[in-house]
Amino acid sequence: MFGRLLPQEGQFYELFNAHAEQVVKAAQALSQLMTDWDNRAEYAKRIDDHEHAADRVTAEAIRLLHKTFITPLDREHIHQLVNAMDDICDLTQDTTEAISLYDIRRVTPEMIQLATIAQKCCERVKDVVALLPAKNAAEGLIKTCEEIDKLESDADRILRASISKLFRDEEDVKEIIKLKQIYELLESITDRCEDVANLAEGIVLENS
Repeated sequence: MFGRLLPQEGQFYELFNAHAEQVVKAAQALSQLMTDWDNRAEYAKRIDDHEHAADRVTAEAIRLLHKTFITPLDREHIHQLVNAMDDICDLTQDTTEAISLYDIRRVTPEMIQLATIAQKCCERVKDVVALLPAKNAAEGLIKTCEEIDKLESDADRILRASISKLFRDEEDVKEIIKLKQIYELLESITDRCEDVANLAEGIVLENS
C-alpha cells in the first residue's frame, strides 16, 4: 500500500502534457471551423470530443492528487494548473455552442483573426507545460509566457477594434449583440491562456 503513496512525478507531468495536447487540438479545430465555415458542425463535434478528453485528463489528475503522498509541485498549484487549462477547453467549446445558439450565419475577418491568435496562445501553453519539469527551464518558460502575454494583448486590441467596427458599420442590433458575444468569447480564450502562463511562471520561480 505504501508504494501507492510514493512520488509519481512523471505521471503528473504526463497528464499536464496530455491535457495541453487537447487544448491545442480544440484550438486548431476552432481555427479550421472559421476558415471552413460550411463544415462548422463537424469541427464543433471535434471540439466537443477534445473538451471531453480534457475533462477525463482533469479527473485523472485530481484522482492522482488524492492518491499521491508526495507531489512534484505544490498540491494547490497542480489543482490550479489543470483547472486553468480545462477552462481554455471549456471556453473553446462555449464559443462553438454560442455560434450555433445565436445562429451565426457568416464568419467575419475578426473572428478568423481572434481564432488564429487563440490557437497560437494555446500552442504556447503546450510549450510552457512541457517546460515545467525541465531543469534550468526558467528562462525559456518565462520567455514563452511573455509571448502569450503579447498575443493576449493583440487579441484585446483586435477585440476593441472589432466592437468599434460593429457599432460603426452594423445596422442590425441583434447582429451587433451576437457578434460582440462571439468576439468576447474568442478573446477570453487568450485570457485563460494568460492565466496558465501566470501560474506556470509563478510555479517555476518558486521552485528555482
